[in-house]
Amino acid sequence: MSVAAWVEESAYGAGLGVRLEEITDESARLRLPFREANSNPGDALHGGCAASLGLIGSHAIARTILGDDKVPFHTASCQVSYLAAAIGEDVVSSSRLLRKGREMIFVETMVETTEGKPISQVSCLVRGRSGAEEPVLQVVQGDDGQADPGPMGPFVGLMPFTKSRELTIEHMVDGRSRIVMPLGSANADLDGGVHEGALLALLDTTGAMASWAQTGPGDFRASTAAMQAQVLAVPPPADLVGYGRVVQRDGDLFWADVDIAEAATGFRYARGTVIYRIVT
Repeated sequence: MSVAAWVEESAYGAGLGVRLEEITDESARLRLPFREANSNPGDALHGGCAASLGLIGSHAIARTILGDDKVPFHTASCQVSYLAAAIGEDVVSSSRLLRKGREMIFVETMVETTEGKPISQVSCLVRGRSGAEEPVLQVVQGDDGQADPGPMGPFVGLMPFTKSRELTIEHMVDGRSRIVMPLGSANADLDGGVHEGALLALLDTTGAMASWAQTGPGDFRASTAAMQAQVLAVPPPADLVGYGRVVQRDGDLFWADVDIAEAATGFRYARGTVIYRIVT
């Protein structure tokens, strides 16, 4: 499979509209034209899209230098710092290799507007499993099963990006959130499993909605400040569910821990922390 095909032709990549402009053994350049379907209200680029560009660029380099004999790949660690918003404009990402090992690579990505304004910085550790035994996955604790989307849940599901990912807000009260993302036609990788970019978008959204679930609606300004994520295994060809819980609040900053599990089995495929800011 060519790297360009993996970047541009998966259901998730094609849905975003991402394009591979340049790829070498040490760098990758991607472009993401503005699409309303990738945005929050006000045409602001969804944080999951910026994170996805870092992840996709990192995987593109991994596939180029490690080769097909190391597939499947997964993002063992990902750190995203959100620096500014892109409003109704194209963005480009520049990924560069920091270090190559036999099965792992370290990549740093800058996402910027076409005018050069920094939007996010993404650091990824990508691992090639290269035929290793399947990991032993743990079942997440989840939540107590309540299903109350609160006053905001029905509206969140109608925002452009969450709607395009077909997310369902099942629970969103008292600093907790539960969001289901179907495999469907919008979130798949070329191999049929969930695209890791879609998984990161679910993790970002779940943490943000847990924060909103603590404050409730109001005349606020809000954005994700940072996200740390670990993909524990290659995502399955199945629906996923995100469980979010605010573990700390300090004024306008919220820390929300998130587990991403296979909806049918409860097996944990990813975990992370979203640092979210809600300002009055």
